[in-house]
Amino acid sequence: MSASTPNPEAIVLAFDFGTRRIGVAVGSTLLRQARALATIDEERADARFARIGDLIAEWQPGLLVVGIPVHADGAEHDMTARAQRFARQLEGRFRLPVERADERYTTQEAAAQLASSRAGRRGRDARDALAAELILQGWFDERR
Repeated sequence: MSASTPNPEAIVLAFDFGTRRIGVAVGSTLLRQARALATIDEERADARFARIGDLIAEWQPGLLVVGIPVHADGAEHDMTARAQRFARQLEGRFRLPVERADERYTTQEAAAQLASSRAGRRGRDARDALAAELILQGWFDERR
């Protein structure tokens, strides 16, 4: 997980990759504050990347951040490879720098924060976007 230095005033989009949904968050390297933006819930890869392309066109980020899941002890697992592949696909398709960020516990933390809302499907969508926000905020905090 490298430490590239984007433009001091760059917009950053972060992704919580999942096989069913992808949470998205946005933030600024100037303000160093993340916020949940959207959840992409498309089955087909081309539709997922089209939605991501729309967000990139709208927000014009200088950098993308992808959460990389690992076990509590840091060991990789099946989703680690899938998230790494997703990060490489973003780099190739959108020609933007992509940082990898440790996402241990972010989905669980997001679920815990939303547990009392009982929002059903909307809650799952909110969980994925909130997990992306936690990934991005952690990335900002590591660079303070």
